[in-house]
Amino acid sequence: MKRIIINGANGYVASNFINELLMQHYEVVAFVRGNQKYSAEERMRDVMNDINDGAFVVPKNLRIFNYSLLEENFGLPEETLVELFQGDVDYYHFAASLKYDFKAKDEIFQTNMDGVENSVAVFSKYASDTSRFFFISTAYSCGKLAGRFEEKFYDIADIEEFRNYYEQSKRYAENLIRKHIENDRLNAHILRLSQVVGHNKTGITKTDYGIFDFSRRIQSLAMRNPDLKLRVKVDPESTQNLIPIDKVVSYLTQTVKIQQLPVILNVVAKKAVRNSDILKSLGELLPIELIPQMDLEKSEMSVYERIISIGMSFTASYTGTKIQFDTTKLDEVMEADDNEATAESIHRMITYFLDENSGKKDKVAC
Repeated sequence: MKRIIINGANGYVASNFINELLMQHYEVVAFVRGNQKYSAEERMRDVMNDINDGAFVVPKNLRIFNYSLLEENFGLPEETLVELFQGDVDYYHFAASLKYDFKAKDEIFQTNMDGVENSVAVFSKYASDTSRFFFISTAYSCGKLAGRFEEKFYDIADIEEFRNYYEQSKRYAENLIRKHIENDRLNAHILRLSQVVGHNKTGITKTDYGIFDFSRRIQSLAMRNPDLKLRVKVDPESTQNLIPIDKVVSYLTQTVKIQQLPVILNVVAKKAVRNSDILKSLGELLPIELIPQMDLEKSEMSVYERIISIGMSFTASYTGTKIQFDTTKLDEVMEADDNEATAESIHRMITYFLDENSGKKDKVAC
């Protein structure tokens, strides 16, 4: 069966994808960066244990390698790479910096540009002509585009056209891939993911990104200061494009099985969730009342409102969006299903996340 090589393999989406691939008996190679505290294998086992409720044993069809994204040959022996890339291989580049502000600009572009360039170099050197390179991008490489974000390349642009440096770096990386496709005949595909949330059917949520980071901050404030009325600079009628992890994994698994794919796919939710529904869930689950007010100025904020505003430095730029994503090509090649996030399923995810977060705090207190 086809071999799947994945870098950044211990990330949220990548590890869930790997879990499904292993269950379908694919041979999986996981590239993970070890650190001073934990080896690559320990980091991979830890995240896979989390997915499988502590019942994970490394199977024979999973091989884990410690790698360095920016080093030549990823810091791995040439003979190892020759063996890993021989035959029919699908290679998925997940590794990315999720930082976004000016202070981290150099790190963002080093990881999200130089890292991609090095990844392409390794793939081009060792992979066969039939192998495929998949770059995991973001649907928010659209930046501040007005109108429908199509499944095509968009030219690089100045930072003023984006909400943050993360978005800009992903647009730059997409154009790097574009250059290698056009000049070097790189057999590549770009998969643009929107905000990935928890499992739509079970509610289990193992990510603390986006709306869950916001939920955690509200929970912390509400537990210390119950019965607060808090104004937040959020447009209640604007929406979030939230795609469940189980739906993302389904799409990714289909990319392995479908041989002829468009170059770019917008892997996004078809139905968005309103901000008002998210605020309503938090109000029902926590002893706090959240009042959306788009024209709220810093000079008018209470101390607690300022705390939340500072914590929303990333999410705030997405609270007034109603982005339209084109999915024409996605719909042409992927099996349709109705597994979409709804106000009710997001409520279950927030409930699970807050319960888990509260449990972690209790353990620390003990």
